[in-house]
Amino acid sequence: MKEDAVYRRLLGYLKPYWKQLVIAYFSMLFATLLNLFVPQIIKDAIDNGLAAGDPRALFVAGGIILGIAVVRGAAGFGQLYFGEWLTHRVSYDLRNHFYNSVQALPFSFHDRTLTGDLMSRATSDITETERFVGIGLMGLISTTLLLVGVIIAMLLESVQLSLLGLIPIPLLVVATIRFGNTVRPMFKLIQEQMGVLSSTMQESMTGINVVKAFAREPHELAKFDQENNEWFDRRYGLIKVWADNWPLFTFLVAASIFLLLWFGGPVALEGEITVGSLFALISYVLMLGGPVQRLGFLVNLAATAGASAKRVFDIIDTPSEIEEQEDAVWLDRVDGSVTFQKVDFGYREDLEILSNISFHAEPGQTIALIGPTGSGKSTVTNLIPRFYDPTAGQILVDGVEIRSVQVQSLRKQIGIVLQDPFLFSQTVAENIAYGRPNASMDEIIAAATAARAHGFITEMPEGYDTRVGERGVTLSGGQKQRVAIARALLTDPRILILDDSTSSVDTETEHLIQEALAVLMEGRTTFVIAQRLLTLKSADMILVLDNGRIVQRGTHNELLAAGGLYREIYDLQLKDQEAFVALEAEMGNRQ
Repeated sequence: MKEDAVYRRLLGYLKPYWKQLVIAYFSMLFATLLNLFVPQIIKDAIDNGLAAGDPRALFVAGGIILGIAVVRGAAGFGQLYFGEWLTHRVSYDLRNHFYNSVQALPFSFHDRTLTGDLMSRATSDITETERFVGIGLMGLISTTLLLVGVIIAMLLESVQLSLLGLIPIPLLVVATIRFGNTVRPMFKLIQEQMGVLSSTMQESMTGINVVKAFAREPHELAKFDQENNEWFDRRYGLIKVWADNWPLFTFLVAASIFLLLWFGGPVALEGEITVGSLFALISYVLMLGGPVQRLGFLVNLAATAGASAKRVFDIIDTPSEIEEQEDAVWLDRVDGSVTFQKVDFGYREDLEILSNISFHAEPGQTIALIGPTGSGKSTVTNLIPRFYDPTAGQILVDGVEIRSVQVQSLRKQIGIVLQDPFLFSQTVAENIAYGRPNASMDEIIAAATAARAHGFITEMPEGYDTRVGERGVTLSGGQKQRVAIARALLTDPRILILDDSTSSVDTETEHLIQEALAVLMEGRTTFVIAQRLLTLKSADMILVLDNGRIVQRGTHNELLAAGGLYREIYDLQLKDQEAFVALEAEMGNRQ
């Protein structure tokens, strides 16, 4: 996106608030015009008061200046109040727009994007943008108007002296523009590095348990220091550019005053102009001192805002790979049949993950997926709720192609329980009701009871109102999984996707989880990434995947008899489970 387009788009966020915009800019314009009258009043006080020996003229001038100060204070209030209001209102809208866009982007975007970088854009970049779009832009326009007004006022006093005094001003404008063009790309690099720095910090904080377990704190500190040093080096480069230019701005203003005194002093002594006029000319140049020095800051601010806004708009403009058709229909409650027809998928064009996947699951059936790591099991289940779209082929639910229905309605039919479920830092009840926030407490308790979670929840300090901490850190793995099962039960999905692995829990917890899963799976079409023999034995169909293809399908007994990859997996991983189950049963009979 071109720089001018970035600024036009950013200013477009002001359009809905045109009333506040008019008040703010009218106040700014009025305050600027009042400033231009002050040197004229001082001129009259010198010429008609001091020079003529009339004290009354001095009192009148003082009263007028005092009145102007009062009126300018009121105008300044309007400028500051509505300017700040616009600043933070635009920031509010832009942050909402950004967050909504991030929420709408597909899994593939989040797969390749660092969370810390997104956080940096949502906070640091939008903060830099908001500083410019309200007060910053108003200050830039005010300074520009003041510059133009001062030049006109000076020319009205004395064309010859004004032209001499204004000789440094074009140099000042050129230096300011050059300064802006220099710092703009530097600010872009600084903001990008801030994204890298945020990502490094976020990743380290998220994986703090692993960092401490392997005593890698020194490595993480060194990595953070390296990125932080890079950020400082880029910022330091900007500081040097700013320091090199700032004295030049001040010098050019001082040069204007020198020229006025050098050439204007003799003229005033000779009586060709009044002392008041000379003082007015000097006052006008001095009036430019502060704003012109701020001009460098404001150009700097505009450059930062442009670079930051571009980073924000880059995310907002990222096309969604999961497009919803204009005539997409709402999918009402389904029976739960799922059909894959010659489905291919790859995360990139040159990386095929699935090839020619075809199968049909009847409503209520359990489909187990098994295969080596990287064979495509999780990818198959991720295609059903349209986390990704296939690159070829079709997926149908109850005979309806899922790309022809509204995504939200499709996902309402599907429940997902992962091996490591994610819980929000809210209460247990809020986590269970996440998919149905309007559920009653009785319904939440019923779901938790069916998920074998009610017992441990009631033993917690505040029961269902207990907050579980970030990512559910205060719960054990088995407890988190049962809360996730309760969450899925409460939404009553017709299609269920779950990871059957319970290797990280003890035998008693595993038994409770299996009981909860049995309740959850009852009457639902279930896709299981199978790790346990019990799941495979009870499945209506087992799909054996290898290198993204279905190499075998059938029931447990059929596949054992057929040999091949399933038999190899069974002998290597599952036979011991069967022996253990048989031994457990034998010991139970003896007791």
